[in-house]
Amino acid sequence: MAAQHRHSMIAALKKIVIPYLRENRFKGSFPHFRRLNDEHIDLITFQFNRYGGSFVVELAVCSTEGVTMSWGEKVLPNKVTAHDVNERIRLKDNKNDEEDFWFQYEHAKREAEFEEVASRVRRLLQVEDIGWIRDLLEKEIKNCTSF
Repeated sequence: MAAQHRHSMIAALKKIVIPYLRENRFKGSFPHFRRLNDEHIDLITFQFNRYGGSFVVELAVCSTEGVTMSWGEKVLPNKVTAHDVNERIRLKDNKNDEEDFWFQYEHAKREAEFEEVASRVRRLLQVEDIGWIRDLLEKEIKNCTSF
């Protein structure tokens, strides 16, 4: 059942969120997306809870050259993901809860319920603003709340 719920959640994200990302020049395939800008690359990754029922949306930026890992491996601009970057943040649904980054779908049963979760993610993403992810990261780093 958990696998079916995850499949339904991914289908809702692909229906509602991914077209919005594509409209705003993001490339890649689920769960990793990137957008090359003049000064940086915006990165978005969807990470599902291994136990089911929830996921996080991770946001990061990196150089237009990609990333060089600590052991020297170069991750090219067309392959880099948010997981390759140390400084990243998670999209939050509840700004008042510093710990709650998880989008819950464990009680969803109908397509409309999965789509409501995806719609919340879509409303929170403001990627039409090229500097939005970079600005969020800078703000979080200043507040020392990033992980």
